[in-house]
Formats: sequence, C-alpha cells, structure tokens
Amino acid sequence: MKVNTLTLNSPDYPDVLRAIHSPPKQLFYRGEPPSSWLAKPKVAVVGSRKITPYGKLVTEKIVGDLAREGVVIVSGLAYGIDAAAHQAALDNDGVAVAVLGTSITNISPAGNFHLGLKILERKGTIISEYSGQDIIRAYNFVVRDRIISGLCDVLLVTEATLKSGSLHTARFALEQGKTVMTVPGNITSPGSEGCNNLIKSGAIPVTDASDVFFALKIEPGEAKQARRFNGSPEAQKLLQLIQDGVADQEDLALAAKLDGPSTASNLTMLEITGYIRPAGGGNWVAT
Repeated sequence: MKVNTLTLNSPDYPDVLRAIHSPPKQLFYRGEPPSSWLAKPKVAVVGSRKITPYGKLVTEKIVGDLAREGVVIVSGLAYGIDAAAHQAALDNDGVAVAVLGTSITNISPAGNFHLGLKILERKGTIISEYSGQDIIRAYNFVVRDRIISGLCDVLLVTEATLKSGSLHTARFALEQGKTVMTVPGNITSPGSEGCNNLIKSGAIPVTDASDVFFALKIEPGEAKQARRFNGSPEAQKLLQLIQDGVADQEDLALAAKLDGPSTASNLTMLEITGYIRPAGGGNWVAT
C-alpha cells in the first residue's frame, strides 16, 4: 500500500501533534489519512507486552464497548495489550490506528504483520515518523510513545507491570495535559502493579467503558453516530431507509430497488454487525 508523507507545513498534519513537545518533523502513513478520524473521540490503549488472561479480558471488554460506539482506538502494534486493543477494535467494527516505533515499511514485531494488514484492510491507519532509511534503536519506541499520547483524547492503561514501557506513554500524556486512566488489578499481581501505582499517583480508575465515556464528555449514542460504515452500498442504503423510519422488508426492497434475496442478505449483514434488529412481522428498526 502506498506510503504517504505529511510534514509540519502540510495542511493535513495533525494539529494535536504540532502542539506537543518535539513534534515529528514528518509523518509517514499507510491507509486512511489522519484527517479521516482526527475529529472523532480517540482513546489510546497501552499496557504490558506480557499480557495475562485478566489483562486480555478487560482490554477486549472495554475496547470492544468503546469501538462499537465509534471511538477510535490508538496503540503501538506491540505484543500484549497493544495487539489485544487493535484486535478488539477490529472485531467490533472500529477504527484502529497503529503508531510504529520502526519505519513505516517495516512492521515490527514481525508476528503482528498480519494484524497490521488487517488494520489497513479495515480502513485504519499505520503511522510512523521513521522512513525506510532511518536506523531504528531501542529508544525509538519510547520516543514514539509521545505520538500515541499526542493523538489521543484519553490514555487508558489496562495492564502494566512496575517497569512497563507503557508508563512512558502515561508520562508523556500527563506532560501533554491528557487524561490518564487505568484499570485497577489484584494487589498481589505483578502484572497490575504499574496500574495500581498510577492510581496512587492520580490516574482515574476504570472499571468499565462508561468511565471512559464520561472522561470523553460524550454519551455513547453521540459517538455511535460517527461510526464508520463498512458495509456494501446496498446495505448502507437499507440502513438509511430504516433510520428514516421505513420498517417493512418489502417496502425496504421497493425503496432501495433491490430484489428479495439481495434485500434479505443485506438485512442479515446489518443485523449481524449490530446496526439493526428485527421488530417482528418482517419489520426492522435501527439499534
């Protein structure tokens, strides 16, 4: 997929990154341009690479609830929490944004290469400040974290050990004046020690997605209105008709100029993806 470049002077360069300390002089990206999702609510989700079943569970639950309501999920495409957050966003018809600590032409770690491709296929974005000619060192991943926090409205740490690299992202977020939130964990679990310490330092504890919606100052329905529609043009036409009050399946087929089988298959897709639900008697309503 084509590599695109934004410089500080580019009109589409994210204003939120112009405002951070040491803004990237240039950004390389693949997939959708940042302008396609910058106006939407954005939550960066980060955490430990050595994910536990608890960390995976809470990440999938909270991110899934956010993504279904149109919140953009930003993370770093690393193993562990990052990968779980990206996958949960994709599984729930959400927009995923991955910020690399390597060059845009070298997805790392290699084990997440196919996850990166899925992000692009599902209308997401992969971003890096590094070109294919840049030499990548370990500290590049820490430096990258200022971009993750810079792009988000809220930073959420779902699981972190005492020395987790995600705590660097939390520090950048605090310096940038962003809201930092974290999921509390078992006080005897090393995997939650970093999160529990963040709460002691003033981070807002999160027990479900409603806490994050409150921090974003949005009602879930408001975010959902901005959700990207990824279905066929025929399905989108049917959804619009249902939202406008047309309920009967035969009336929908007539208004959309579709035959019976096409109408039925597209309505089934809309139901499976959570856009509509049956109301009985061959009628449908938007969710």
